[in-house]
Amino acid sequence: MSTSGRKPKRLVADRRYPKKPVAKPKPKSAPRRKKKVARKQRRGLLGWIAAFFGWIFRLVFKLTVSAAIVAALIIGGAVIYVQSTLPEFETLLDGRARGSVTLLDRDGDVFAMRGDQFGGIVTADSVSPHLKNAVIASEDKRFYRHFGVSPRGIASAIRINMREGRGPLQGHGGSTITQQTSKLLCLGVVYDPAEWEDEKAYIQDCRRTSLSRKAKEAIHSMAMEAKYGKEQILSIYLNRAYMGGGAYGAEAAARRYFSKSAATLNPAESAMIAGLLTAPTRLAPTSNLQRSQDRAATVLRLMNEQGYLSDDETKFYQDNPAILSNEAETQTGGYFADWVMQSGPDFFTQDTTEDVVIRTTLDQRIQAATEAAVRKVFEEKVREGSKAQVGVVVMSADGAVRGMVGGRRTNVSGVFNRATQAVRQTGSAFKPFVYATALELGYSPLDVVIDEPFCMNIPGSGKWCPENYTNRFEGRVTLTEALKHSLNVPAVKVSESVGRDLVLRVARDFGIVRELQDTPALALGASEATLLEMTGAYAGILNGGSSVTPYGLIELRLRGEQDPLMGSGGGIGERVIQQGAAQQLIWMMEQVVSDGTGRRAALPGRPAAGKTGTSQEARDAWFIGFTADYVTGVWMGYDDNTPLQGVTGGGLPADIWQEVMLRVHDGLPERPLPLLEPQKPAPVPQPAPAPKQQQAPKRGGAVAETVLQQLLRDILGGN
Repeated sequence: MSTSGRKPKRLVADRRYPKKPVAKPKPKSAPRRKKKVARKQRRGLLGWIAAFFGWIFRLVFKLTVSAAIVAALIIGGAVIYVQSTLPEFETLLDGRARGSVTLLDRDGDVFAMRGDQFGGIVTADSVSPHLKNAVIASEDKRFYRHFGVSPRGIASAIRINMREGRGPLQGHGGSTITQQTSKLLCLGVVYDPAEWEDEKAYIQDCRRTSLSRKAKEAIHSMAMEAKYGKEQILSIYLNRAYMGGGAYGAEAAARRYFSKSAATLNPAESAMIAGLLTAPTRLAPTSNLQRSQDRAATVLRLMNEQGYLSDDETKFYQDNPAILSNEAETQTGGYFADWVMQSGPDFFTQDTTEDVVIRTTLDQRIQAATEAAVRKVFEEKVREGSKAQVGVVVMSADGAVRGMVGGRRTNVSGVFNRATQAVRQTGSAFKPFVYATALELGYSPLDVVIDEPFCMNIPGSGKWCPENYTNRFEGRVTLTEALKHSLNVPAVKVSESVGRDLVLRVARDFGIVRELQDTPALALGASEATLLEMTGAYAGILNGGSSVTPYGLIELRLRGEQDPLMGSGGGIGERVIQQGAAQQLIWMMEQVVSDGTGRRAALPGRPAAGKTGTSQEARDAWFIGFTADYVTGVWMGYDDNTPLQGVTGGGLPADIWQEVMLRVHDGLPERPLPLLEPQKPAPVPQPAPAPKQQQAPKRGGAVAETVLQQLLRDILGGN
């Protein structure tokens, strides 16, 4: 069949569904540029402004997110780096820069502590739970919820500082316990003597506050959180924090204030220790117990608010605050402790890196009696508003110091000590050394000297005429009477007659180590000395004429060791004058107290000897004396050398001396002084009348005398 040349149709199935109609194409929209132009034309000015701020917002948002990401990366990298440099936890628990010094009295009881006291390592789990809760409640209540830094705490601190008119970083810091611990670690910087002038400068640099310092502190704190964890950080803090009274760490503070372990502290004691962390020196209970108790009451309230204590427990412990233990309360002898620390070797006292124990000569009973006596006299006999100061030293005849007060503030430390540091004119308290020299050369206390107007020509100074305090002259007097009434002219005459060089030597040998003036005024105490030196020199007279070196240290050893590293550096030394001369001098000085210028120092029923002293223009007033048991020296004066008004050595210093010695000797049996009363020369027998041609010529009717007496009279101006 023919197809007539056309192609055959394809064989396909019929469409089962009808074909969808083809949609008509939409008309082309206007160009996008023209649409935007039209929209802008419709916006107007407000549209422009809205569009501009929208752009700014999008830009700032993008920059902030980018900056936050970059900052997070930088901080994260810094935290990771710092974390890698942190030492192991155990090495951070005892971070003291120096060791401690514990001072024991003559009976072996603790009376003072110096240096950095450390009672031993504790952990957050080993201390009392009350202490742990008190620290968290008062220092960082969100401690277990932050990552080392508390933004809320910082914001709150800045708001409080600004409201109180301070700078944002001045005052409240908003620091977490972790940040405080980081600061205690000095952000990981170790003390280097080559970089800092001294340790004090290093500590000040560690406590410096600035934005850069705060940033470093935050990074270091976060690194600590990543490295150690909460309990270990709290343990470091409880071991390193200073808690007043020289105590570093919770264990040292618990033993310092309550004589117990930190594991056994009750809520009141825990609150008191936790309260010290804000201002440990000012709030220390040994400085001001009431202030410390008030702060503890606030800590107890915070513990109650945070659920650590019930209402009843809080009220009970607020009504029954913690008090010092008997051992802590009776610690005394601040001046004495400072002196011992200064007199020992620096590498075992001031700069020790070890824990040292020093046994001393201090008698706490005598120390307390001395302090009480000083307070009583100043309260009852010194005019109100007076700035006069005082120094008192009590020692045994071998130079062992038993008590010391270096100022009107009796139980303090770290202040100027007038008993050991004040170098003052001795006045007539120096005269016993003049008469000691004369007695050593064979003079008798009963030898005669003439108290009369007397002048000397001093090369380079001209004419010098000493006068007595009373402006009167007594004529012929014995050496004893001259000392008893503190007459000046006889003292100068005796000094010049025996040889001023010998007087200088005797004074130096007895322990006056200062430069002594080699002038006639030496006999009147124109030279200077400390109270400790003068008291030690008088101890040499009491012990029979041998020099002594005042001392307070008996032995020094390391804590935990039994064998001492060093012993006493003082005691009785070489003989200065013969025992007989010393005993005669004691007899003369006993006359000073019983019937002379020192009568106000007399002790009822107990023999005593001593000497008053008043320097030029009454700038210094002294009384130094002794019984058979103890030697005590008292000095009064003004720190700026202002003359005393109406005060001489026989006045208030004698009153203080008497009050001290009455208390010191309370309960002690009476003992006689080791004195030697001189024998009056026997009258020379008159020969029987001889024939006129055999009688010797008369000597002006004068009574015959001993050769020594005649020699003395000739030298000193007698007829």
